[in-house]
Amino acid sequence: MLNNKLNSSLFVIMLSLILISGIFNGAVQAQDLKIGLSVSTQNNPFFVSLKEGAQQKAKEIGANLIVADAQNNASNQMSSVENLIVRQVDVLIINPVDSDAVVSAIKAANNANIPVITVDRGANGGKVATHIASDNVIGGETAGKRVAELLNDSGKVVELQGIPGTSAARARGKGFHNIVDEKENIKVVASQPAGFDRSKGMTVMENILQAHPDIDAVFAHNDSMALGAVKAIKAADKLDQIEVVGFDAIDDALTAIANGEMDSTIAQKPSLMGEMAVENAKKIYDGQDLEDNIAVPLELKTKENIE
Repeated sequence: MLNNKLNSSLFVIMLSLILISGIFNGAVQAQDLKIGLSVSTQNNPFFVSLKEGAQQKAKEIGANLIVADAQNNASNQMSSVENLIVRQVDVLIINPVDSDAVVSAIKAANNANIPVITVDRGANGGKVATHIASDNVIGGETAGKRVAELLNDSGKVVELQGIPGTSAARARGKGFHNIVDEKENIKVVASQPAGFDRSKGMTVMENILQAHPDIDAVFAHNDSMALGAVKAIKAADKLDQIEVVGFDAIDDALTAIANGEMDSTIAQKPSLMGEMAVENAKKIYDGQDLEDNIAVPLELKTKENIE
């Protein structure tokens, strides 16, 4: 009987040691994971949220996340990616400044056998493990439907494009035109790039209003440009004449919608994008296979449903 009790106690002690060892080994493995995140810019609230989501998830799983800000410069992004490669990150997450220019950076990571995840904006070359983004074509179509609804399928529209060459600008524009180009009485009188930038959005909109003072609506490929357009429209005293639809649902845009200065925005979830990017970096590190594309849900935000 005594031997049985001793054997039982020894078994419990050994089992406890095994479990404790497994816990500590798991912690070490998570802490060993080093992830590089190259963000296009931190001068845009959308990408700040993306970074913060990634940081929160990295903290949650115990991974080491190294963030580099490309400051909207493709050359800076190449340099920062090279630095992350030198630092021997296990997985590289890239939010491209430019979908063409980023290819060299991705190929450099490929040559170093570092898996790459792209987020929000895609790349036009190189080997990518997965791309995490909203379906920007569907988002553009949602914006186009909203504009058509606001104008009762008839009116003059301005499109403010993002950075030429980015996948987001191309896809949002494509989706928007899929809808408005089918409306016989809707005319896009101006379609110009404003670099996803608020001040550029204002300047471009000021110039467009000089040439087309009688427009009815604006679709901007992101909220920063939409807010710049709102400023120009307010200065021209036309806020009650022109509907503005944006994209991203940043806080300033939601405030503008609540105040009646913008009609609506297509809500992306940048924080969730960042979280999902880190989650999938961990899956790669653990040897799991990923889908080529992972979609993040979208939602039309209007005065009726903003929180």
